Amino acid sequence: MGKTPEQVRAIVEELKALYPDSLCSLQYEKDYELLFAVRLAAQCTDERVNQVTPALYARFPTLEALAGADVAEVERYVHSTGFFRAKARDIVLSAQMLLRDYGGRVPGTMEELLKLPGVGRKTANLILGDVYHVPGVVVADTHCIRITGLLGLTDGSKDPGKVEQQLRRVLPPEESNNFCHRMVLHGRAVCIARRPQCQSCTLRPWCDYFMKNGEEETP
Repeated sequence: MGKTPEQVRAIVEELKALYPDSLCSLQYEKDYELLFAVRLAAQCTDERVNQVTPALYARFPTLEALAGADVAEVERYVHSTGFFRAKARDIVLSAQMLLRDYGGRVPGTMEELLKLPGVGRKTANLILGDVYHVPGVVVADTHCIRITGLLGLTDGSKDPGKVEQQLRRVLPPEESNNFCHRMVLHGRAVCIARRPQCQSCTLRPWCDYFMKNGEEETP
């Protein structure tokens, strides 16, 4: 850990060149659909969530419909995402809370978002970044935690809260949200957890792991 601002900027710019469309991989049309998709993505792939949500939102096309839904029916739609009982319950309760307490809108502050059932800092940060475009947001998902540790942007901590704070200190605020999306894309395409493609990775010049281990496999 201990990258210079110039090195950090070089990593940011290289990722922008690699992944110019730094879009969230979860598909959604309405703000609350993103909120619920992130909840479904816990311990589940974004690809699976994207397969599930079209039918869910076709059956419950409005926030009001979800708020009045039978939790058992929602469970059937989200069953394949795992932990489906908790997820279905949180979606219905969150829909009710959005209507009751927030005027039917997804709130735009960390404090308000964290009051919603099943919403933690990762989800809240993603909403703040993608919906409200708040600068300085860091979404510390598993790819981001792992790769930033290898690069040396963090101290290698696996704690999402610590990683979030460390990245907030070094990343340009206007770049941080898109940087995290690009980390996910890079983790899927190149820096794959069990078989990293180090020799084809253009982040090698700034990667502490590569400098130390060369062609050895990532632990």
